[in-house]
Amino acid sequence: MSFRTRAFHPHRAVIVLASIAIFMCAPALADSLVVPEIQVSKRIDAVYRCPDGKSLKVAYFNGTNGQSFALVPWDGVPTLMVSTVSASGVRYQSGFLTWWSKGRNADLYDARINPDKPVLQGCSSQ
Repeated sequence: MSFRTRAFHPHRAVIVLASIAIFMCAPALADSLVVPEIQVSKRIDAVYRCPDGKSLKVAYFNGTNGQSFALVPWDGVPTLMVSTVSASGVRYQSGFLTWWSKGRNADLYDARINPDKPVLQGCSSQ
């Protein structure tokens, strides 16, 4: 049995290392979400403290077209939610997550766990 070895080529090593670096940095190079058709007012940040000791920094954006948005972190992922119809307070939704705020209080629902019971309940902002 014969084994052939390839000669080491420095330029190949550079290409491989550069490819790995680009792949690992891809999330950092992602574009920001820009929707020119929707204008928003100044960002409003609020920190919510929950009875279980968790805290969330939520950013709110009010659109000039009547829509409003909330950027809510959950499981280490910032999630952009849009306001939906609510009988009381403001309900923001994105996929399986619901952030329901009323005044300075809010609850977070995760439909994958239980759509009727909040995973964070009684959170309040200062």
